[in-house]
Amino acid sequence: MTRRNLALIKALVIVACVVPFAWVAARAFGYGGDLGANPVQMVLHTFGKTGLNLLILTLAITPIRKQTGLNWLVALRRTLGLAAFFYILLHAITYAVLDQGLAWQSLLVDVAMRPYITVGFLALVLMVPLAVTSTNAMQRRLKRRWVQLHRLVYLIGILGAVHFLWLVKIDVSEPLLYMGVLALLLGYRVVDWRRRQQRRLQARQRRESPA
Repeated sequence: MTRRNLALIKALVIVACVVPFAWVAARAFGYGGDLGANPVQMVLHTFGKTGLNLLILTLAITPIRKQTGLNWLVALRRTLGLAAFFYILLHAITYAVLDQGLAWQSLLVDVAMRPYITVGFLALVLMVPLAVTSTNAMQRRLKRRWVQLHRLVYLIGILGAVHFLWLVKIDVSEPLLYMGVLALLLGYRVVDWRRRQQRRLQARQRRESPA
């Protein structure tokens, strides 16, 4: 994979990430249709689901890379992660501004008393330090702590899936599908970690065994 090709792929990924936002913006201004009978709910759903999709794609990078050997995929992880944060932040802003009209007392009650909003808000809060430390400079500064910090993405993914599940009141088949995909991605990591631990143990035993 050449630098030029990788730059082109990154540009295409960025364009693809912008499409849902452009779609909402165009329809909000009357281009290509409207946002339906309940535009606020449509915007909330579009931004929230897009953020969750991008988060799952971010988590899928490592398993796909390890199974295919396409190591250049790692270069897309930051872009996808930041795009996921962007949409989840837009989801929260839409809820706070358009749905609740910045009624702070009502917002605080919702965060404290409505479980699906509580877990969604927690997921957003946990994403903030990941977005802030996403640069190469912060990665070099934090070193191993950077890796440990960014493992929060696993918890964020779980919280996002739970938020979606608890939000849906009738047909939960779609959020359950998301939870299944997330379980596969996290389960792969557990199995891979155990295999690496086993290999390290075997290598240590070989070193310590008498010749």
